[in-house]
Amino acid sequence: MGETGLKTEEKQIELIALLKEYAQATLKREKVQSMRGYIQHGDTTTLDHAIAVAYYSLMLDQKWKLNCDQSSLVRGALLHDYFLYDWHQPHKEYGMHGFTHPGTALRNAAQDFDLNLVERNIIARHMFPLVPIPPRYRESVVVCLADKFCSLNETFSRRRYLSLVKLLSATLILHS
Repeated sequence: MGETGLKTEEKQIELIALLKEYAQATLKREKVQSMRGYIQHGDTTTLDHAIAVAYYSLMLDQKWKLNCDQSSLVRGALLHDYFLYDWHQPHKEYGMHGFTHPGTALRNAAQDFDLNLVERNIIARHMFPLVPIPPRYRESVVVCLADKFCSLNETFSRRRYLSLVKLLSATLILHS
């Protein structure tokens, strides 16, 4: 493996360690674990999707030197799709999922966690521009971008991406 490959692998290991540190308390919650029971995109579970969004959010923060509140960044990313239902099945009470699930996720998360303003904004605004009010904080913008990246990869199945998602999920769930 070349020097660049080693540096990339080292950065990946550092990011996973950082993600574990910030994600542990949230991932221990039973309702968060229940997100494994719902499919998000393709064959990726909602929990695996949320973990991937948290990982890529940290990566963007570091790459772009944004100095985000990493604790809020990770927690908001993990809870951004905390809607806790199968969105593939029609539900009158939920309306059109793309437009309504941020509000449902925020209500659920606020019920189960003591959220700060940044975490609330991450959850409420992650579907911008579909939901027309833009994110207010840099952490919210980062999660919004990471969510789009992950969603596209899950839908169009890039093998390298999916392998990383499975590794992240296995690593974090085994150690939480």
